[in-house]
Amino acid sequence: MVRYDSLVAQQLVADALADLGRRYGGSGDETPVDVRDFESPSGAFLVAYRGGEPVGCGGWRSHGDDGETAELKRMYTAPSARGRGVARAVLGAVERSAREQGRKRLILECGDKQPEAIAMYESCGYVRIENFGYYRDSPDCLSYGRPL
Repeated sequence: MVRYDSLVAQQLVADALADLGRRYGGSGDETPVDVRDFESPSGAFLVAYRGGEPVGCGGWRSHGDDGETAELKRMYTAPSARGRGVARAVLGAVERSAREQGRKRLILECGDKQPEAIAMYESCGYVRIENFGYYRDSPDCLSYGRPL
C-alpha cells in the first residue's frame, strides 16, 4: 500500500486519467476524490511493480454508511504491462484489502469504451448493478458489483 498522494501513485493516476481522457475526452474522470478516501481503515491504494517499475494501480474507498461496501477506484495498467495479469493481481489485492477491513461488497463504475476492463470484471464475477455515484446518469457508465 502507498499513500494516494505519493509521487508513484500520482504518476500512475495521471497516466490513468490521460488514458480515460483519450477514450472519453476531457480530463478523463471528474469524480471527486480526496487523498483521505484511501487511508486505512476506510480505504487503501495499491501499486503493482514489474521489474522494479510501477506498472499498475488500484484502490478502494468506503461507499455508503453501512461500513460494508467499498468502491473500486483508479484501476490502471500501463500499456507495456497489459495482458500479463497485472490488473487481475491488483484487483485481487484490492479485494483482499477491503475484505480485511470488513467490507462485504465491492462496486465500481466503468465506461463503455473500456472493453478490456469490462471483460476482466465480468470474468472475475462482477455483475451489472444500478448505476451510482458521480456518473450514475451518464449513458456510457456501466456499474458493477460483487460480494467479497
